[in-house]
Amino acid sequence: MAIARTVARNTSPLAEVVARGLTWGADEKILLVLAAAGWVATRTKDESSRRAADHALIVTVTASLLPHVMKSLVDQTRPDRKTVLGHVHGVSFSGKREDAFPSGHALHMGALASAADTLPPLPRRVIQTLAVGLSLTRIVVLAHWASDVVAGFALGAVMERLLRLWTGYPLQSIGRGRDASS
Repeated sequence: MAIARTVARNTSPLAEVVARGLTWGADEKILLVLAAAGWVATRTKDESSRRAADHALIVTVTASLLPHVMKSLVDQTRPDRKTVLGHVHGVSFSGKREDAFPSGHALHMGALASAADTLPPLPRRVIQTLAVGLSLTRIVVLAHWASDVVAGFALGAVMERLLRLWTGYPLQSIGRGRDASS
């Protein structure tokens, strides 16, 4: 609650517009289209590429469904419904009133960050940093409590790791392996 109050007190219309724009990078509809396009594009590629695309599509579909199921079981009011000051400073309303837990955007990003663990150090760090940053936009726009974002991110990472057992996506890094400093 303290984080949401701080955001509501200190945000600005410009910060809210920027965060709203950035948060689209973790939107399930966009991620589903990208995963499906990647899947189609790899059908004529090597086995490793096809397996990675299969995994990405299955993870994205699962990450899209899981928050909806959980939100139907848990009613938690979004922080943007509990502020007047935030709306004065540019906060708009997000989604359904009682759908705060978990953050679906963060769940997708947790899965992406987990899947990136198989990549070489530089792309892995870039993707994981981007995933954390996009998740944090959900706090800035007061769509979710910080705990909803942390839980969603962790749930996405665990879900991605469990789906590896089914999809055959590598449990180790692809290619040259990980360096000792990563």
